[in-house]
Amino acid sequence: MTTELNRYFIFLFALLTVALPMAQGGAFEPVYARHAMVASPEPHAAKAGLQVLRAGGNAFDAAAAIGFALAVTYPAAGNLGGGGFLAGYTADGKTIALDFRETAPGAATADMFLDENGDPDSHLSTATLLASGVPGTPQGLLRFQEDYGKLPRAAVLDPAIRLAEEGFEVSYSLSRHLAGEEKFLRRFASTEKTFFSNGKAPAFGDTLLQRDLGATLRRIRDHGADGFYQGETAERIAKYMQQHGGVITKDDLKNYRCKYREPFVIDYKNYQLITHPLPSSGGVVMAQVLKLIEPFEIKGLHHNSSGYAQLLAEAERLAFADRNTWMGDPDFVEVPVERMISDEYLDQRRALIPKGKAGKSENVKPGAFEPEQTTHYCVVDEDGNVAAITYTLNGSFGMGAVVEGAGFLLNNEMDDFTAKPGTANMFGLVQMEANKIEPGKRMLSAMTPTLVLKDGKFDMTMGTPGGPTIITTNLQIFLNRVEFGMNIREAIDAGRFHHQWLPDVISHEPHAFSFDARRNLIQMGYTLNERSQIGFACGIEALPGGVLAGYSDGRGEGLAVGY
Repeated sequence: MTTELNRYFIFLFALLTVALPMAQGGAFEPVYARHAMVASPEPHAAKAGLQVLRAGGNAFDAAAAIGFALAVTYPAAGNLGGGGFLAGYTADGKTIALDFRETAPGAATADMFLDENGDPDSHLSTATLLASGVPGTPQGLLRFQEDYGKLPRAAVLDPAIRLAEEGFEVSYSLSRHLAGEEKFLRRFASTEKTFFSNGKAPAFGDTLLQRDLGATLRRIRDHGADGFYQGETAERIAKYMQQHGGVITKDDLKNYRCKYREPFVIDYKNYQLITHPLPSSGGVVMAQVLKLIEPFEIKGLHHNSSGYAQLLAEAERLAFADRNTWMGDPDFVEVPVERMISDEYLDQRRALIPKGKAGKSENVKPGAFEPEQTTHYCVVDEDGNVAAITYTLNGSFGMGAVVEGAGFLLNNEMDDFTAKPGTANMFGLVQMEANKIEPGKRMLSAMTPTLVLKDGKFDMTMGTPGGPTIITTNLQIFLNRVEFGMNIREAIDAGRFHHQWLPDVISHEPHAFSFDARRNLIQMGYTLNERSQIGFACGIEALPGGVLAGYSDGRGEGLAVGY
């Protein structure tokens, strides 16, 4: 009977795998191009990026154009009212990390999300205007485009302006998503006017017009960052905040600054992973996990076997225990990064990985030291420039409010701070004092745009939305390709799993594990939590002969396109 069951589940697994969407390329094949490639979670934005590349722009021009276009066509996560990170690589070999993460307003306080009993109130931190940090996206997109792009500012904003003012055809996915969030979004008259003008969500195939958003984009095009952070748009934001209980002021907007940081580099065998440093926690967590597992023979464990899942889950458990305790904005707290990724420390931590059984998070403490909704896209151009962007509103459609007369949604990123040490946020992350709320501080993030070099040359780039699963998804895509020999499409489409210390469970997609692997993990003592989907990744890889291969996750309706 066991043999028959195994055959059945192997057959079912094959069906589930083959059933993944194949809109891009043939079965299990990515999209190939000779010169340049874009991979985006939304087709209109991908085409805007390709248009800019064909007009003589480079990867940084195209990345800015995609970012502004996604603010129009992908409102659940594309944004002007949020923030994010860039990881970049120039044709002459320079690596770049730009931090345009949101910041806490000047009036923010450490206890602003606690109720009268001193307990966290998740409604305040996710669904009110108090939840909004000062946006960084417009300044960030403009900054890297101005510093590293080739085209005038208007060239990267005009595609988004046309999409907003002339409209675009609503996809089945967007129609369904707006309808599913209708109650949440219609709490605000300005949001209702933007997305439900006929009393209901736009249907599949309808044209969505966003003229207020078009006018906001025009002000950015004509006046640069001042067109958002000062003048009419800033006044509209501040007025809306005052009317609805928010605390962002015109001074908060005027004083916002994105900043370049030193890229975070991870060495793994003959690869280098280049990603963003703190306040992105992803690089440090990936470094810890990869260094913890590097001495093991990964290929011999087989992809998504119980042995492989056990090793990766235990390494993730240890890394997330450190993440949630020690990490925060490095401009406000001292984070012992060098110690956390040192061989001496990780040798000690590796000894805590149990053999052939589940550990317990209650027994795993952070090391002792001395003093989901997000989106990702990437571009590679014919000169060898690479731009990987992860930006976010935090929750799906942020906190749900469109700024009156400005047409864009506000983020609920303040929930990423620690409302109260030892309590969980919307992603179940239990965080500590290092990430407490302070005016001007950037909240800790899991966003991890990543580039990979092999023997010093560009090899691949990838990233994903998904809260804390961003980090583990990137890890698995990288390992799928370098350890298990998958192409970029196979590496992205493969089933995923995740562990984050607390809660003490392995979350996994339905097709991630075979029947035997599931049974073995349960026998080892793991609690498994099945989720319909983890992440929505995009990636591009370099192949011999100068060929590029790109893919946007089959879990969504994105597009990879090149020439």
